[in-house]
Amino acid sequence: MIELLSPAKNLECGIAAINHGADAVYIGAPMFGARANAGNSLEDIEMLVKYAHQYCVKVYVALNTVLTDDQLPEAEKLIRQIYNLGADALIIQDMGILELDIPPIALHASTQTDNRTVEKVQFLESVGFSRVVLARELSLQEIKTIHSHTNVALEAFVHGALCVSYSGQCYISQAVTGRSANRGECAQFCRLPYDLTDADGKLLIKNKHLLSLKDLNRSAYLEQMMDAGISSFKIEGRLKDADYVKNVTAFYRKKIDEILERRPDFQKSSVGKITFFFEPKVEKSFNRGFTDYFITDRQADIIQPDTPKSIGEKIGQISKVGKNYFEIVNDFEIAGRARNDKKTSGSARHCVLNLIQYLPQSPKINNGDGLCFINSDGELEGFRVNRVENGMIFPATMPEITVGTTLFRNFDFEFDKTLKQKTSERKIALDILFSETETGFYIRLTDEENISLELSFPHEKQLAKNSETARENIKTQLSKLGNTIYEARTVEIDTKEAYFFPNSLLNEWRRQAVEKISELRVTSYKLRVTSYKLRVTEKNRIAPSRVLTYLGNVTNKKAEAFYKKHGVEQIEPGFELQAQADVPLMFCKHCVKFTLGCCPKKPKDILNLTSFGNLLDLDSPKEPLFLKNKNRNFELIFDCAKCEMWVK
Repeated sequence: MIELLSPAKNLECGIAAINHGADAVYIGAPMFGARANAGNSLEDIEMLVKYAHQYCVKVYVALNTVLTDDQLPEAEKLIRQIYNLGADALIIQDMGILELDIPPIALHASTQTDNRTVEKVQFLESVGFSRVVLARELSLQEIKTIHSHTNVALEAFVHGALCVSYSGQCYISQAVTGRSANRGECAQFCRLPYDLTDADGKLLIKNKHLLSLKDLNRSAYLEQMMDAGISSFKIEGRLKDADYVKNVTAFYRKKIDEILERRPDFQKSSVGKITFFFEPKVEKSFNRGFTDYFITDRQADIIQPDTPKSIGEKIGQISKVGKNYFEIVNDFEIAGRARNDKKTSGSARHCVLNLIQYLPQSPKINNGDGLCFINSDGELEGFRVNRVENGMIFPATMPEITVGTTLFRNFDFEFDKTLKQKTSERKIALDILFSETETGFYIRLTDEENISLELSFPHEKQLAKNSETARENIKTQLSKLGNTIYEARTVEIDTKEAYFFPNSLLNEWRRQAVEKISELRVTSYKLRVTSYKLRVTEKNRIAPSRVLTYLGNVTNKKAEAFYKKHGVEQIEPGFELQAQADVPLMFCKHCVKFTLGCCPKKPKDILNLTSFGNLLDLDSPKEPLFLKNKNRNFELIFDCAKCEMWVK
C-alpha cells in the first residue's frame, strides 16, 4: 500500500489535506510535539479522526520531543487519551515511552531518532516500532539497502523545509538560547546570515545564508522511491496554512496516481475519488527554491545563500526599465529569440529546439502579484504590482532594478484567490440496487471497498401510469447524494413492475440507507484496523552502540532503563539536561567546502560558484574555517571520511 502523508497544523488543515488526496495526516498533540506552535486540542484531534476514517485515511499524532522524568506521567495519560480517540499511531522520539504503561497503539519512530543505518532501523523494528521515518539525507541506494535488510514500513520526506542537521542531532539552539530543537522550540540558527572566515580571520564570504537549505522536492523520484522500499511519502509543513496544504497535497496526489495507474503492484491506501477544480503548482506555494537533496548524489547548489524567505517561482529577467515601469523576458522567450536569430548556428538552433519544448510559457502577471529579486546588497527585495499594460509592469512603488535582474513571483494574486474557493471534492463510489420484497422494497448499497448494506422498507405497491418515467425518477432520486461523502457509480432498478413513489419517500429511504452504510463503514474500519500489539521480536536485541553520548538524547530515567535493557553500558545525559562543553552542535551532510569548490574529493570546475562572486584562495583556505554571526563564532569541522560537516 502506498500512502501520501500530509501535515495538519490544525483541524482545518487536516480536513483540507484529506479533501485534496491525503491517505494519512499527521497532527501535533496538545503538548510534547516537535513543533511547539502546532499543538491541538483532543477535541479537534477526535473530530479529525472521525472525518478521516470515513475515507480510510489514517491519523498519526506527533508526540516526538524528548521528555523529562516529571513529564512522563502526563505523557502516559495523554497517550491513553489519544488512543481512546481512535488515532492510528503515535510518532515518537523518546524511548522512555516504550517503558510506560501505554495502550497497544502503533508507534512510528520519528526522524528525530536519527534513522540512517541498517542497524538502527533493525533495532527499532525489533523493539516494536511499526514504522520508521528515515533520515532525509539518505540516497535511493541507502534506502534500498535498509529495506532489503528489514521488514518494517519505511516513511520518507518528499517535500518541504529541510533542517541542515541530521534530525535530532542539532543542539545549537539549545546551547545558545536554551530553546531545544528536540523539544519543538528551535531558534533556527541555520536560517541566519553568516560571514565565512579562515584561520587567520580572513573574510572569504560576507553575510550569506550558508546553512540555509532550499526546500525539498522529490516529485521526480516518487516511483524510484517506491521501488526502493518507501511506502509512505511525507510532506513537511505542520506550521503551514491550509492553502499550502491544499496545493502541495493535490500536486503529489496527482503525481502518485499517475504511477498507480501504470503500476498495479502498488495500491492506494485510502478510498474516495478526488476531483480537483484547479491545477496544483508547488512553485506557487512557499518555497526557498527546490532541491532533491542527496537522493541520487551530492550536489553543490542545495543551499539558498541569499535569503531564508520564500522566493516563489522564477518568471524571467528584466529586459527594459522605464521611469515607473519595467518589462520582462523569460527563458522561453529568450530561447525563441535564439532560435529565430540568423546568427545562431545550425547545431545551436537544434539544441534550442530540443530545450524550448520543456520551458514554461511566458507567465501572466496580474494586478496585485507580489514580485521579488535579489538587490545590489545581496538581499531579497519585494514589491507589489499595481497594474500591467501592454507588457509593461507598473509597481506600486518602483524599486531600484536593472536590466538583467532575475525576477521571481512569491505571491500570485489569481492563484491565491482560486485557493480560497472550493478546490476539490472527495467522493466514495456507491453501487445502488433498488428491488422489491413480498411486503415492500429494499435498497442495497455497495461501496468501493465492497462493504454492502441492505435496508428493507415495508410499503404498499402502487403501479405507475408511465413505467419508463417512474423508473427514471427512482434512479434520479436515489442518485441525489450531493450533500454526502458519496456519489452514485451505478443505479439499478430490479422490480417486476414499475411502481409509483412520492419523491419525498424515496429521498427518506435513500437518507436512511446512506446513514446506515456510513455507520457500517465506521464499524468495518475499526475491525480492520485492530489495535497494534507491541511486537518485541527479539527481547534481548542489543542496541547498535554500547555507548550513548549526548547524541543519544536520553533525558529521563525510563529512556535510560530502556537502553540498559538492550545492552548499552554507558549513557551520558542528553544535552537538554547537561550541556556538553566543547562538542559539535550540528551534524550536517551539507558541506560548505563542497559547495564552494574546496572539496578534496571533487574538482572545483564542475561546481557553480556564481552566488558567491569572486573568492580568493578558494583552492586551499587555511583551516579551521569559522561562521560568524554578530558576536558569535562557530568553528567548522570537516570529517571527509564520512562526508560530514560539524558546526562547533
